[in-house]
Amino acid sequence: MKVKSLKLKVKSFILLFTIHCSLFTVFGCGYTLQGRETLPFDSVRIGHIENRTFEPKLEDKLQKALADELIKNGIMISKSSGYIINGVIEAFELKTLSEKEGLAVEYEVVIKGKFSLTSPEGKVTELRNSGAFIVSFYNAGSVQEIMASKEQAIESALKNLSSEIRAGIIYNR
Repeated sequence: MKVKSLKLKVKSFILLFTIHCSLFTVFGCGYTLQGRETLPFDSVRIGHIENRTFEPKLEDKLQKALADELIKNGIMISKSSGYIINGVIEAFELKTLSEKEGLAVEYEVVIKGKFSLTSPEGKVTELRNSGAFIVSFYNAGSVQEIMASKEQAIESALKNLSSEIRAGIIYNR
């Protein structure tokens, strides 16, 4: 008898939960899930990425990180696509956050950029990603270890930037 009662309670809970979710969807707060299927295109071209900093090869590293992020999310990269991503890396900073015995041991990489999406009709949409992308790292080792950590921090910041560009494409059309 307890098993039937438990099954009835579970079924009632599932029914109430389903009704609740349905009402939330109908009278929800206005949020919708956006994804590749809601885009008016399935491919994009990565256009000109300008590096206005003194840090070498940032534009190449960003193009790779951006291509990886877009492909991972189902947006193909095509040289023939009418949609084009262009952008400028405006700032790169390597800051010392803390020192130990007179030597820097904690650092911060800051990358700032502005990007846009151009449609086949020529409409340019500024993407919401002009903020700073900051990654901190700690390393009290040799210069080679510090440089390796710096490169990892740059990669991480560029991945974050690429993710924000992708979000800008999906949500800012």
